[in-house]
Amino acid sequence: MAAFEPTVVWEHFQTLCEIPRPSKHEAALRDYLQGWAELRGLETVVDSVGNLIVRKAATPGYEDRVGVVLQGHLDMVCQANSGTVHDFFHDPIRPQLRDGWLVAENTTLGADNGIGVALALAALSADDMVHGPLEVLLTLDEEAGMGGALGLAPGLLHGTMLINIDTEEWGEFYMGCAGGIDVNVRRAYQCEAVPEGHVVQQLSVSGLHGGHSGADIHLGRGNANKVLIRLLRQLESVTALRIASFQGGTARNALAREAFAVIAHPAADGEKVAAVLDAYQALMRFELAGVDDGVTIAANVAAAGSVLARADQQAIFAALHAAPHGVKRMSQRVPGVVETSNNLGVISISDGKVYANMMVRSLLDSGYLNLAGEIGDLFRLAAFTVETEGGYPGWAPNPASPLLALFQQVYQREFAAESGVQVIHAGLECGIIGAKYPQMDMVSFGPNIRGAHAPGERVELASVAKAWQLLQAVLAAVPQR
Repeated sequence: MAAFEPTVVWEHFQTLCEIPRPSKHEAALRDYLQGWAELRGLETVVDSVGNLIVRKAATPGYEDRVGVVLQGHLDMVCQANSGTVHDFFHDPIRPQLRDGWLVAENTTLGADNGIGVALALAALSADDMVHGPLEVLLTLDEEAGMGGALGLAPGLLHGTMLINIDTEEWGEFYMGCAGGIDVNVRRAYQCEAVPEGHVVQQLSVSGLHGGHSGADIHLGRGNANKVLIRLLRQLESVTALRIASFQGGTARNALAREAFAVIAHPAADGEKVAAVLDAYQALMRFELAGVDDGVTIAANVAAAGSVLARADQQAIFAALHAAPHGVKRMSQRVPGVVETSNNLGVISISDGKVYANMMVRSLLDSGYLNLAGEIGDLFRLAAFTVETEGGYPGWAPNPASPLLALFQQVYQREFAAESGVQVIHAGLECGIIGAKYPQMDMVSFGPNIRGAHAPGERVELASVAKAWQLLQAVLAAVPQR
């Protein structure tokens, strides 16, 4: 990446690719960055939950400018294609340049939010730019529950303007986002021996694009969990199906790309089951045409020591089949934006235990609380225990934001074009930070990133250069206090 421009940004992104940073395991990277900052004579603070704050004094003559906070998160979503050997806790990310985009072909890249972090670090390391008092806030655990932002204490930040560098559409400025909450459901089940005369197979759903459970939820992509559960319910109507296990999805905030179930059915029904699988794959490719054309249903010989008891199997899979996934409601206040949604992200059924996670989002706090309540009531009817965790507020739009106006003016001057303004259904940390710092004026922006939260994630080099140009120009134009 040393040959990419601007070098000051890409050298930091290369560091982020070299040091593993799964959610809840960012300490090594944070400690490295703290040491780097201190070697440059910058003030650093690690707060009680592990967030890193770095302060850089104003350029001489700019001491009276409004203080600005640049904010991003250190962790990344860790996803890899089946068959890809990659240890996200130890292995570096090895991206490739493809037609002007930096891409990780078989894993996530971590451009979300590594590029935002790299831009903020570049502002700390660049000696040839002008700015007022500058702080960089690098949070932990954003992707797994917003833990860093939720643990941030009031009073730590000095600036009153915050630039969140965690959105993925160049030329668009974001002024609001969804809040959300996780719903976790659990249940025990009884096991029985595999019935005599039954053959055991592993069914798999693969070939889906997946993606970000907020930013991509409206695209109509398949959810492997829902696709496979629907298939199992169909098979129950044509054979004496018994289910031994189910594993689907790997992240709460990613659309499930793959799911696997080990099943047993009477050997005599083999042709009937095969015919259902063929017909179902054709149906899924018809229903998902244009969004997930490569969806693949496969069956392979497997082994199982036990299966779910019949009554438990019926209750568990009826609840999972009925569980909502996708867009619940479009916003009436912000046309074209999803208001409320749910992602059935992770399911694990094995060894007598069921676990499923659903991530509920809404632009309205009442919206996600209501949908989470509906989901909880559904699963309680099937004897699940239900818990909610990690609730965080949305970021209410402020069209009169002075910082937004500044971004629009500077963008017009720098690029001779009009910028856009959006509200995003994905969760940003701005709502949480804004609740702790109610006087903070906030805007989010970033370069073009595609495929976040899924293998093949990529970032456009040209838009990174433009984002760096814009960030420098905005910091130079920040008004006096």
